[in-house]
Amino acid sequence: MIALPAMAFGQGKFGTVDVQSILTAMPEVTEMNTQLETASKKYDEEFKKLVEEYNKKMTEFQNLAKDTPESIKERRVAEMQEYEQKINQFRQTAQQDLQRQQEQLMAPIEEKLQKAIETVGTEGSFTFIFQNAMPTYVGKDVIDVTPSVKGKLGLK
Repeated sequence: MIALPAMAFGQGKFGTVDVQSILTAMPEVTEMNTQLETASKKYDEEFKKLVEEYNKKMTEFQNLAKDTPESIKERRVAEMQEYEQKINQFRQTAQQDLQRQQEQLMAPIEEKLQKAIETVGTEGSFTFIFQNAMPTYVGKDVIDVTPSVKGKLGLK
């Protein structure tokens, strides 16, 4: 009874798949990267504007007349600190938004890839299909299903 599962497991059909090479070949990933790059450039442009405004205010502050009342200097310092906070908040919000966009764009791609792997697994009667990211040993009876998955996705 104990040997039965081991025997069944030993007689299974195993495959590996190179998910990274498939993702690299998918036009959807290229399109996603283009969209993310476009969004990133927009954030970079806005960030540069904020930094330019900050630098302008800093220059104005540094060029204040020596006889400027201390209360005005303190107000300007407070404005600079608020602007620094604005810049940091913008940077953080931009990073979070880009990450969220990437997750949203990547979800259907990952789902499509997973379905193709499942289809190849079902059609090929595989017991397991493992990612071959870092195998320490792959026996001769393990089948690389990467070309089959690429075929299901219409990739070369």
